[in-house]
Amino acid sequence: MPLGAFKAALMGTAGVSTETVVLLSTTTASDAATVSITSGIDSTYGEYIFKFYNMNPANDDVLFAVQFNASGQSGYNETITSSTFRVIHKEDDSSTTFQYHTTYDLDQQTLFQMLGHGIGNGADESWSGELHLFNPSSTTYVKHFYAHGIGYGATNYALETFVAGYINTTAAITDVQFKMTNASMIASGNMDGKIKMWGVK
Repeated sequence: MPLGAFKAALMGTAGVSTETVVLLSTTTASDAATVSITSGIDSTYGEYIFKFYNMNPANDDVLFAVQFNASGQSGYNETITSSTFRVIHKEDDSSTTFQYHTTYDLDQQTLFQMLGHGIGNGADESWSGELHLFNPSSTTYVKHFYAHGIGYGATNYALETFVAGYINTTAAITDVQFKMTNASMIASGNMDGKIKMWGVK
């Protein structure tokens, strides 16, 4: 389903034609341990955009995270180098923070990459945002990505995160997996929410 020009601009892809931003899949998670996207990532598109809508965890104060598989692999443990920063503002205005957040940087590690943290599990608490993955089918270059999101934190704050990095492999990336984890990047409970994948030519 191609986007119109106005919608393409909203997707951060202004200037592309209406035929080049295409919705490829929609996955609805209902009490799911993981969301794995294992088809549709190929050389057809030079950029893939994953949009997250109200990812609500079963456990309180957890992280929403991502990892990848190179072609022929299955462990979701590709080597990543990344950097992160965050902005926090508590509801009662008692605390504000803007910081480079080294805790969730990865330095040639195979852990899941944090996209959002401190997410509350209340009925009105969730995480929303997007991940951009560039040229995943290249067999020449490492694979760049960046992510941006906003969540309702477990202790009543707005938490905005910015993550960018690269998957340090020249093999094609074919699979992406999302899950909730604890601070050690170990799986921590199930989740509800919706993830859409878009292709950009």
